[in-house]
This record gives sequence, C-alpha cells and structure tokens, in this order.
Amino acid sequence: MSSAPSGGRRLVLLRHGRTAYNHEKRVQGQREVELDDVGHAQAAAVAPVLAALAPDLLWSSDLTRARQTAAYLAKETGLEAVHDARLREYHLGERQGITHDEYAAAHPAEYLEFRQAHYDVVPGAEPTVEVVARMRAVVADLLAALPPGGLGVAVSHGAAIRISLAPLLGLPGDTVESLRALDNCGWVELSEDPDGSPTPRRLRLAAYNRVAPAG
Repeated sequence: MSSAPSGGRRLVLLRHGRTAYNHEKRVQGQREVELDDVGHAQAAAVAPVLAALAPDLLWSSDLTRARQTAAYLAKETGLEAVHDARLREYHLGERQGITHDEYAAAHPAEYLEFRQAHYDVVPGAEPTVEVVARMRAVVADLLAALPPGGLGVAVSHGAAIRISLAPLLGLPGDTVESLRALDNCGWVELSEDPDGSPTPRRLRLAAYNRVAPAG
C-alpha cells in the first residue's frame, strides 16, 4: 500500500477468516462462531502481509471470529488489539443460523432482497441506519487516534464493511449493489483525501477485496 499524501491517515478494514458457518453458507450475523482450520490459515497468511505495512493501531470487533483473526495480526505486529463492539457484524434477527438454501426455499422474495444487501427486510434485523452509524463512528475514532500519515487496521465483518463503504466515501447508497461480497480475510484500503478539509478529511477508496497471496 502506498503512503497517503500530505500526512493523510490510512485505514485497512479486514474481514475475519472463514468459519464453519461461512463454509456451510449459513447466515451468521452476530452468532459466536470460531474460525475453522481454513480460517486460521487465512488469518496466519494475511497477518505478515498487513504487518509489513507497519500499522500503528489494531482494532477489532469483539466477536470471536474477529478476535481470533486479530490475534494473528497482534502477534505479527506487536500491537495489542482493541476490541470494539461497534465493529460487529449486523445482527440478522430471525434468519441467523439457517443456510442460504433454507432461506431461499422458505422466503424466496425476502432472500432475493437479502442477497442484494437489503438487510432491513430481515425480521428482527439490526436496522441498516444503526449499523452505518456505529461503523462511521468507530472509523472516525480510529482515524482520530492515528498520528499524521499513520495506518490503522480494523478487523470487522463482511456485511458491515460492505454496507458502510458508501456512507464513508460519500457515495450513493445503492453503490453497495455493485460491490461483490468480501472474501474471508479480504480487506478494503481507505486513505484520506489530501485536498479535503483538515477535520474530517474525506476518504478515498484505494483498494477493495485485496487478499494475501496463496501459500
């Protein structure tokens, strides 16, 4: 990753490694599911790649799969992970735990909306406006804690990262529909716009869904 100009701060939003729920194509939401063997291997592979960027801060969702992913980064960087519930995945209400096939069979119209990242259709789901608000707040706090030109890494979750990107970048809300889902241990790179006002500066998208080289 290249340095941001004019002392601009940078941010990596990293999705956690794979879990059994991911492998089985189950709706995960805020259920506590650990990394599977592949997920551990993914986290071990991405950690030295991101450590080579010399991050200044490491934050993570407090859900187990994110904490486990962050632990690999902490070991490689020497940083202590700060666990923050604002980086959690959506709570996906009544659909947490079912497979995508079960979802599609039982609620076909709703499932099509779900697949388009329209998560507000899910009964009992955390409202998108609340997810965006907490993600924007934690990103602002992390950036504010960085020194000029510093880099922060935040371990979060696929839907929460994807849905919050448009608001973070000042793009139309339907932009999310043109973004593919992040791979496990795929990451997004954001940098501050050097031409923006000092506080806050607008963010630019430097990369989307980068992954560590396969071993």
